[in-house]
Amino acid sequence: MTLTTLAKSAFAGLIALGGLSAAAHADGMKDPKDVKISFVVHGSASDPYWSVVKRGVDDAAALTGAQIEYYNPQVFDVIEQARLLDAAIAAGPDGIAVSIADADAMRDGVEKALAAGIPVIVMDSGEGPGMEMGVNGYVGTVSEYDSGVKAGQRLAKEGTLKVVCINHEVGNVSLDERCQGLNDGLEPSGGGTEVVAVTPDPADIQRRTEAYLSAHPDVQAVFAMGAGAANPLIDLFHDKELFGTLGLYTFDISPEVLDSVIAGEMGFGMDAQQYLMGFLPALYLVEVAVNGIMPINSTYTGPLFVDTPEKAQAILTLAKQGIR
Repeated sequence: MTLTTLAKSAFAGLIALGGLSAAAHADGMKDPKDVKISFVVHGSASDPYWSVVKRGVDDAAALTGAQIEYYNPQVFDVIEQARLLDAAIAAGPDGIAVSIADADAMRDGVEKALAAGIPVIVMDSGEGPGMEMGVNGYVGTVSEYDSGVKAGQRLAKEGTLKVVCINHEVGNVSLDERCQGLNDGLEPSGGGTEVVAVTPDPADIQRRTEAYLSAHPDVQAVFAMGAGAANPLIDLFHDKELFGTLGLYTFDISPEVLDSVIAGEMGFGMDAQQYLMGFLPALYLVEVAVNGIMPINSTYTGPLFVDTPEKAQAILTLAKQGIR
């Protein structure tokens, strides 16, 4: 695996500050190679979004030499994620990074970790609930709701008012907030959204979306709540020749999304830069274990609108490497 220039630069910066080196760690603190970190996320292994997060985690482990475990359910299941968090806590790590898609499901585990003196960083989703629980930091996009509002306002300016949200992780509060924000961004212009709940299975995404569109011919655009839904929708739009008739947009990006933007098909994808959601929490948690220091503010990674072929092309090479 080739480490990214970003990863190498970040590591070099920490070394320059006296962190993450065996010679520099404070008395009584750990050598980086003895540090154990656990990531506990809600995203399934098959979701292209989360494979980029995992790449960031792996790069951080390779750079620091720390022992980093990565836990995730096979399918979206917050109860299973809570069980995995309990298992991670029982192993006694030096730090935990966790996504919070459902605050009620994750609260007990997060508070248990904090009570045990384990630093916890929330990543990807759940900044607000996490801070209420007393976590040590957050790495991810700004408010999912606000991101949705910006997307809705943008569509409204383009005259696209009737939009359907395709939600492939029903029960994920972050995706609910995305669609609610989208709706509220459209509403002042007379627009709005409806939600089609689907499973992560590509065939199910295509089948349910096609059925909805057949029953609602006045819909102007389809908005995927993530790349896991966007990729099958791109195929559906090709198969049914919907590009040019309906708009297609998505939160998050993938190589397929970028190719579609380059081809002038999709309107835009919203880049969360999720590689950083895996990479930075790992570095922060290793740093606090080695030197007892950590940033005091949230670290925001996006979103960025990828809305032109030029922007998409600039990102595509990195996306195909699993970095964007």
